Amino acid sequence: MENPRKIAVRVLVKINKEKAYSNLTVNAIFNNVELSKADKSLATALVYGVLDRRITLDYVLSKFINTPLKKVAPITIESLRIALYQMMYMDKIPSSAAVDESVKIIKKSTENRNSGFVNAVLRNILREGIILPNGDSVNDLSIKYSCPVDIIGSFIEDYGIDNTKAILEESLKPAKLTVRVNTLKTTVDSFKKLINQEVIDTNIHGGLILKNGIDISNNELYKNGLFFVQDLASQTAVSVLNPKKDSRVLDICAAPGGKSFSMALLMKNKGEIISCDLYPNRVDLIKKSAKCLGLTIVKPIVNDALIYNKGLGLFDFVLCDVPCSGLGVIGRKPDIKYKDFSDFSSLCDTQLNILKTASKYLKSGGKLLYSTCTLRRKENDDIVNCFLKDNSDFKCEYSHTFMPHIDDTDGFYCALLKKD
Repeated sequence: MENPRKIAVRVLVKINKEKAYSNLTVNAIFNNVELSKADKSLATALVYGVLDRRITLDYVLSKFINTPLKKVAPITIESLRIALYQMMYMDKIPSSAAVDESVKIIKKSTENRNSGFVNAVLRNILREGIILPNGDSVNDLSIKYSCPVDIIGSFIEDYGIDNTKAILEESLKPAKLTVRVNTLKTTVDSFKKLINQEVIDTNIHGGLILKNGIDISNNELYKNGLFFVQDLASQTAVSVLNPKKDSRVLDICAAPGGKSFSMALLMKNKGEIISCDLYPNRVDLIKKSAKCLGLTIVKPIVNDALIYNKGLGLFDFVLCDVPCSGLGVIGRKPDIKYKDFSDFSSLCDTQLNILKTASKYLKSGGKLLYSTCTLRRKENDDIVNCFLKDNSDFKCEYSHTFMPHIDDTDGFYCALLKKD
């Protein structure tokens, strides 16, 4: 059996070195190592915990290390981070054990010369204690909630200090696992018995929160297409669009396909859903999932959302879920917090241009849903208002920003537009 802490360090080094997605890196490495269920859970908790709290951890480490942290060797810095994370946030693990395990990892690594350094830093932290700032300045909030100052600044600008603190607090809590039952293959009541754990009903038919979570990759119900994973905000957005049976629907930015699948269920698998993505491999993933779920009306194709494709024809409903900063899902994907948003204006231009292109596919009297998984107003309300200003034949019938601390969902935005 592999050492779970060593595996966690290995994953973190790869994520930071290659700027790789955390979930893909975790899955790729876990598939090639032998870990017990408990050790796999520990390794996963350490990886996502360190990513979640990295700014806080680095603030503490910087008080005990004279060298700039970016100059500390990769295995060494990640070993320090996972030890400190255990010391600060994992009450069931003795701090002494966390220190000893990290020192062992370094001793058996190519950076073994740093074992004394790691031991000394961690012992000094244990001896002197940890003090974090407790003010409401952007810098203090950044350290407390482990979120970059530019993101916090944008949240404060849009929602004020109290909502910002609540959003950040919520982002550090364990993410809920919300699923959509495939009602073409089973009933909700039957699924509840099959899943054999406590569930919470949502306001969406077929939407359930699994209280204990599950390992999706090894779950037979998932493999047999009885459910798929989709947050409640996303499910609710699809119900706002509410495509009808036997209608034509365009999902212009469909991957990984969850919204297409939810629409197919609403339509009782009758009609046509053209699910588009720019990349063939992502289209193939939609095809594979749709086949597993038995959703024959979902027809995935390669298509550029920025270029109008007259050959697709016109549609009764259009779903326009655009690429975004993803700041509504930092609780699920903490590595998003550390992305470079320096080209943010270019992203907003892309979002508006996709919306303009998507609108050309809509029939008169048809409905279009614009949505994102971010909380930034510049990507949400501002884009819709800009579009409406130049397109007087469209009217906004509904818009809502789903707030994690209020709606108990991911951060999400949707606006329903109707064409005259």
